[in-house]
Amino acid sequence: MIKDDLNVIIATDCGSTTTKAILIEKKDGVYRQTFRGESPTTVEAPFEDVTRGVLNAFAEMEELSGRKILDGEKIITPAQGNVGVDIYVSTSSAGGGLQMMVAGAVKTMTAESAQRAALGAGAIVMDVIASNDQRLPHEKIDRIRHLRPDMILLSGGTDGGTVTHVVELAEYISAANPKPRLGMTFQLPVIYAGNKDAREKIKEILSIKTSLNITENIRPTLERENLFPARQEIQKLFLEHVMAQAPGYKKLMSWTGAPIMPTPGAVGLIMQTIAKKNNINVVGVDIGGATTDVFSVYGEIFNRTVSANFGMSYSISNVLAEAGIENILRWVPFDINELDLRNRIKNKMIRPTTIPQTLEELKIEQAISREALRLSFEQHKSLAVGLKGVQRERDISEAFKQEVTGETLVDMLKLDLLVGSGGVLSHAPRRSQAMLMMIDAFQPEGITRIAVDSIFMMPHLGVLSTVHEQAATEVFEKDCLIPLGTCISLVKNNIGKPKEKCISYKITMPDGKKVEESLPCGELRVFPLGIDQSAEIEVSPVKNFDVGAGKGKPITNKVFGGVVGIVIDTRGRPITLAKDKASRTEQLQQWAKAIDAYPE
Repeated sequence: MIKDDLNVIIATDCGSTTTKAILIEKKDGVYRQTFRGESPTTVEAPFEDVTRGVLNAFAEMEELSGRKILDGEKIITPAQGNVGVDIYVSTSSAGGGLQMMVAGAVKTMTAESAQRAALGAGAIVMDVIASNDQRLPHEKIDRIRHLRPDMILLSGGTDGGTVTHVVELAEYISAANPKPRLGMTFQLPVIYAGNKDAREKIKEILSIKTSLNITENIRPTLERENLFPARQEIQKLFLEHVMAQAPGYKKLMSWTGAPIMPTPGAVGLIMQTIAKKNNINVVGVDIGGATTDVFSVYGEIFNRTVSANFGMSYSISNVLAEAGIENILRWVPFDINELDLRNRIKNKMIRPTTIPQTLEELKIEQAISREALRLSFEQHKSLAVGLKGVQRERDISEAFKQEVTGETLVDMLKLDLLVGSGGVLSHAPRRSQAMLMMIDAFQPEGITRIAVDSIFMMPHLGVLSTVHEQAATEVFEKDCLIPLGTCISLVKNNIGKPKEKCISYKITMPDGKKVEESLPCGELRVFPLGIDQSAEIEVSPVKNFDVGAGKGKPITNKVFGGVVGIVIDTRGRPITLAKDKASRTEQLQQWAKAIDAYPE
């Protein structure tokens, strides 16, 4: 359903705590985001009606924009002059988002493909059950019964292959007789996306106790993954079953001009739209209070992962537990007692809505965010892999490894654009802080553009792209993305000694002025270059170093500016930090000063 005659668009994202609304208007033939309003989400008592929060956000928008949007509780459409809007679209993660369980025959093959399908549709995967996951039958049945997911995705077997494993999994689901998380009166939706030869048997076992939906096989052959039909089915059932049970959603669904999408699914969609339109590889991250989502688009392949236990407030203690205190301390640019740091982290967990009040607290929060981002990205790389189980040629070193795993598809050298969003990045007091956090956590290689989402409007634009792609992409490029600049760095396994000769470079600025300098190992240097500006750069590494073309080989490229500019990074990949505390603190302070991250 594509609409062309849209001049005034209103979009909301109903989050678990806040409902955010934005107004998009066509001005002089170009779509721009003009006003925004927000209000607490109202799915819980005493309101128990999601539309109250939406109406409150609209009321704020009316006040700010002077446009009359509501007639009582009815949205005025179509727009005429300064009254009404042409379409209303929405996304939602209220009520805890979409929580799913996936089951597949082989853990590293069909179960992993099923997990990718669920994550790509915007779900949180609560558990993965597989025939070979080392759990006893009664443990699997117990687990399915206790988790109470919103829906289950069952897959297994290539078309024409064995049916026994997937039938066995269906019997476990039937024995568990699972009840959904929301709504006591309806049956739990189960999507079957496995071997087509097993469909009749699956129907026999599951159609009485569950609401069974059958779609195309996720893994029709070992060499091919077919995730799109399953993702579409998940989003359809999310609307019909999960959303329909949440208070007030039936009313909200009757207002929107396009189906409501899960928030992460919509963010993934705008990432894919932009990657395809500009023919680039993109990695995006959304770091929240409880979870961190990572998205990647390489070629035609889209992956999303959600790290459900790495966040900056509710799950900040998990970041500490997983990363270890030493890894967090290594990013703190001053001397701090370990016990003091632990107490501050625990305080943030029990008071999740507080924000840093002092510069010291801000630096600590940003140190923790580097580890939360790093861990989430590691998790993403381990899931965004080539297909497992496919026969391929192996060299001798691989032949000695026990398992043939897929190679990660995330190649930092081929990455064109890195996008950050979420409070700690979007609302950092200085944009240079966001850029430094992202370079430290993701460690881009070669030449990479870096940007942040200004006010987190990617979900709104993702759902809008399903009805009007032009409006969504224009607003994304003009109002949503804030370009920070370009990072030029060494590639992985390039580590030099501090002050060792490393690279020389020549930058031709937009006004024709030339900068010719060299930079030793272990340093950062920044050159201001405006948002709409570009420059030519030629980088020549010393013989043992590589900036993307091979050891000692120079590269010449066009680089784009941003709020921060061009950042040249010779700190090595991985970034090497000094072992002793005093030297490390000095290093961190120098890097922060080079990028002008904090006030003197």
